Amino acid sequence: MDTNRLAKELKEIQADTTSGVTVRVLGDNMAHMQGTILGPEESPYQGGKFVVDIQLTNAYPFEPPKMRFITKVWHPNVSSANGAICLDILKEQWSPALSIKTAMLSLQALLSSPEPSDPQDAVVARQYLDDIALFNATAKAWTEEHAKDGAKDEKMEKFKEMGFPEVDIVNALARAAGDEAQALELLLTGL
Repeated sequence: MDTNRLAKELKEIQADTTSGVTVRVLGDNMAHMQGTILGPEESPYQGGKFVVDIQLTNAYPFEPPKMRFITKVWHPNVSSANGAICLDILKEQWSPALSIKTAMLSLQALLSSPEPSDPQDAVVARQYLDDIALFNATAKAWTEEHAKDGAKDEKMEKFKEMGFPEVDIVNALARAAGDEAQALELLLTGL
């Protein structure tokens, strides 16, 4: 992993205050980051702040970052169960010319332009195709509940109250795909 390139990428993200994208390193390990995306205007996600877990392999930038939504989001290309993302540039369309920032901006664009023909969550995709008004209402309700200021990530808060460090909580929730019981077991066993 090219840490000089990563440091440059992070500086570029921090310098851009207009994109609605932020990224920070968790702990001392540059291979694990947390990003946030502001929900696009004129979408059911408007006003939401969506947290994304970002993990890099030693082969980055020759392999894509592994990204997963931590914030629950109702979207055809995002698993409503575990936050897994179906986006071509995070898989076969990745190129070393892309960056963490371009991947995050692509996620933000995906929120505006769902691809129900290539879904991660078939139930959400079916709703999008069959009843767009109900889809928009559901996506907006999930944004209100999970992604707006004042909306608490209950699992995160619960684990913080137990005294676990935030970086460990994020790691455990990401490894457990959001499953609270499994995350607690990981936290208790020291990951």
